[in-house]
Amino acid sequence: MRARYSAFALGQENFLFASWHPATRPEEVSVDPATRWTGLEVVECLDGGADDAVGVVEFVAHFAGGSLRERSRFERRAGRWVYLDGADPATSEAPTGVRSA
Repeated sequence: MRARYSAFALGQENFLFASWHPATRPEEVSVDPATRWTGLEVVECLDGGADDAVGVVEFVAHFAGGSLRERSRFERRAGRWVYLDGADPATSEAPTGVRSA
């Protein structure tokens, strides 16, 4: 989770693409260069330990002018954690923040 936040903050689209589950990722990933990310707060982690195949992380990512709260699901594939999907915990709707190009 922290690595993906850092990739958003640094505009590392290749890392975001590679760390996204192939079943749910868009064909291309782009990051809005005008967004200035200012901090990450991890609210809750469920599973995701060394012996787990899945994990859930709820976080608040802060940016200049606002924040994004998401409950993300991750899955271990070939020994690596990949982002599966996420939702706004308040509405259960898919979050925004990444747009497919």
